[in-house]
Formats: sequence, C-alpha cells, structure tokens
Amino acid sequence: MTGYAVVVEGAEGSYSAYVPDLPGCVAAAETRDELHALIRQAIGMHVESLRHHGEPVPEPAAVDAEVVQPA
Repeated sequence: MTGYAVVVEGAEGSYSAYVPDLPGCVAAAETRDELHALIRQAIGMHVESLRHHGEPVPEPAAVDAEVVQPA
C-alpha cells in the first residue's frame, strides 16, 4: 500500500490535517509532530472502520502533499 496524501494547515501552536482520499478523516494538534502522530492514527482507524462496515477502501490518489502511512 502506498501512503495517503495529507493536507496540513495552520501555524505555530495550532495545526490541522485532512486526507482528501478519505473524506471525514481529520486531526488537529498543537504541534506538527503531534499532528503527524494523530493523523497516522486517524488514517488507520478510518480504514479499519471502512473495512469493518464492508465499505470500499479508496486507493491513495491525491498527489502533491505530505504523504503519511497509517499506523
């Protein structure tokens, strides 16, 4: 599996991220390091939930952003 592209927004002290290929998969944190850990966890949980509910898991398709592997 290749990684999902993650869009990171914010400035010092407040960051958020979302995954264009996984609508609803988001995270927010005070630091970029914390944000990276949280969005990895969010991607893993999102994919797990899709599988659990028998829904298709989208292949990574977005480009030109930070790429993060699920935990």
